Amino acid sequence: MLELQGIAVSPGVAFGRALVFDREGYRITRCLVKPGEYESEWNRLIEAVRVAKTKLESNQLSTAATLGDHLGGIFSAQQQILLDPHLQSELENLIRKKSYSAEYAVSEVFTRYAAAFRKSPSSFLAERANDVRDVERLLLEHLTGQPMATLTQLPHEAIVVSHDLTPGETAAFDRSKVLGICTEAGGPGGHTAIVARGMEIPAVVGVGNFLHNIRSGDEVIIDGHLGRIIVSPDASTRDRYLERRLFRQSIATQLEEIRDLPASTSDGVRIELMANVEFPHEAAACIARGADGVGLYRTEFLYLGHSNEPSEEEHYQAYARVVRDMQNRPVVIRTLDLGADKMGMTHLTEPENNPFLGLRSIRLSLRNPALFRIQARAILRAACLGDVRVMFPMITTLDELRSARFLLRSVAEDLASEGDYIPCAVQVGMMVEVPAAVLMLDRFIEEIDFVSIGTNDLTQYTLAVDRSNESVADLYQACDPAVLRLIQRTQQIASENHKSTSVCGEMSNNPAYALLLAGMGIRTLSIAPAAIPILKKAIRSVTIGQCEAMAWRALRLSTAREVDAFLMNQLAGLVPEIVLQA
Repeated sequence: MLELQGIAVSPGVAFGRALVFDREGYRITRCLVKPGEYESEWNRLIEAVRVAKTKLESNQLSTAATLGDHLGGIFSAQQQILLDPHLQSELENLIRKKSYSAEYAVSEVFTRYAAAFRKSPSSFLAERANDVRDVERLLLEHLTGQPMATLTQLPHEAIVVSHDLTPGETAAFDRSKVLGICTEAGGPGGHTAIVARGMEIPAVVGVGNFLHNIRSGDEVIIDGHLGRIIVSPDASTRDRYLERRLFRQSIATQLEEIRDLPASTSDGVRIELMANVEFPHEAAACIARGADGVGLYRTEFLYLGHSNEPSEEEHYQAYARVVRDMQNRPVVIRTLDLGADKMGMTHLTEPENNPFLGLRSIRLSLRNPALFRIQARAILRAACLGDVRVMFPMITTLDELRSARFLLRSVAEDLASEGDYIPCAVQVGMMVEVPAAVLMLDRFIEEIDFVSIGTNDLTQYTLAVDRSNESVADLYQACDPAVLRLIQRTQQIASENHKSTSVCGEMSNNPAYALLLAGMGIRTLSIAPAAIPILKKAIRSVTIGQCEAMAWRALRLSTAREVDAFLMNQLAGLVPEIVLQA
C-alpha cells in the first residue's frame, strides 16, 4: 500500500481503478520538408487552426450549457492562445525559414510556451501551461490524423491519474465513468481544479512525482476532503473505505429526509447553514440541498478565461441570477478577491515576488476605483431584487474599510441620482482573514453590520504557511490553537457588539470543526453546497451543551494534532455515523 499527500481541490471520496494517462506520447519527432512544400505545409497548419477553433467554440458552448457560461469561458481563453498573432508568426517562420513540418513546428513552439508558463513565479501564469497543451493537442490531432492519447475511451469506475490534466480533458470526462482525479502537478487555482469542482469530481492535485509507483488497473482511493491518495490499499484500508461507502449510501436516504428541516441542535439552538458558491448555476444546488442562503458568493469567476474586464451589465446579470434563484434567501456578495496569484486581471498589477502579501483583494479594488465602482453598481442594482449583502475581503486597516464604504456610498448616490432605487438597508460586512483584523476588530465592528471569518487565509497568514506549497502544506492546520484563539476573539467582540459572525472557510465543511465552531458561539456557517446535508445531520444529533464542552476542551489543548484528534474522537462518540460516512 502506498499513501500520498497532495492538495485537496474537489471534495468527496472515490474508490476505483487507476487509469494512468501519460501525455508524453505527444512528442513529435524532428521532421523537415522540401522547399517546394512550404506553402502546402503552411496551408495544412492554417486548416488545422480553423478546425481547432471550431472545436474550441464547440467546447465553449457545450461546457457553458452544462456548467455555466464562465466555465465555458475557459475555452474562449484557449481560442485567444490559438489565434495569437505572435505565436502564429513563429509557426510560419519555422515552416518557411527552417523547413519544419507543421507537426514539428507546433510541437516545438507549444512545448516552449508551456515550459515558459510553468516556470513563471506566478501560480496563475504557471497553471496556464495546461491551456497551451490543450491547444497543442487539438492541432496535432488534426495534423497527424491520430488522436493524441486522449481520455475518450474510458473504462467504468476510473480514477484518472496523470502528471497533469488540461481543462479541456477534464471537462470532456464522462461523469458516469470518472470517479476521481489525481495529478502530480497543479494547484487549487488552476482551471483544471475549478472544472473538477464544478463537475463535483473528487480531486487531489500537487501530489508530486509518483506515477512511477502506479500502473493502470491498480486499486486507488482518492480522498478529496483530506488531499490523500491511497494506491493498492491493504485489506483493512480497503474494508474501511468500502464500509464508509455503504454507510454513505444508507445515510444518503436519512439526509434526504431532513433536507427541509432546520439545522437546529436537539435542544433547539439554530445554526444557519449558508452556501459558498463560485458560479451562478450553483444556486440550484444550494436550494436542492436545503441551504439557508448564500454566505459567500465569490465573484472572481467573472474573470475566469477572459482577458477583458467584465462590464457592469455582465456583473449584474450574474448576481441577479443568483439572487432570483435563491428565492428571497440572503445572498452575501464578496467584492473582488483578485490578485497576481489569482485568475485574470494580471494587467492591473506588476508581477510580484510574493503575491499573497501584495496588491490583492480590497487593496487591488481600492487601487483601481473604476473597477471597484463597476462591481459596486452591479451589486447595488441586484440588491433591488432581494436580500443582498456586501462583504469586503481581506480588510486589514480602518482606512481600507472606510475607503471601501465611501466608494460604496458614492456609487449608491450616483444610482439614486440616475433614478435607480437602492434599498437603504443593504448590510455591509468584512472578512476577517488576517490577524490584524482580529486585533483591531473592536474598532472595525462599529462601522460594519457583520463579519465573516475566512479561515483559509486566516490560517495561512497566522501560521505563515502557503497552503498551495506542498513543501509546507503539512503545517497548514485550521485547528491550530493560534487560529482557534483568533476565531474565539472575533466571535467575542462581534457578540459583545450584537453583530453576527459567520465562518466561511474550508474548516467549517468538516462536521467535527462545525460542532466546535457552534460551541464557540458561531451561529452561521457558510460551506460547500455538497457539505450541507451532512452538517445538518451532525448539528441535529447533538445539544449545544455538548458543542460548548467540545470547544472548552479544544481551546485548552496545545497543538493542532491534539485538537484534531480530540475533535475526531468527540465526533465519533456523538455522531458515529458521520465519522463512518466521511
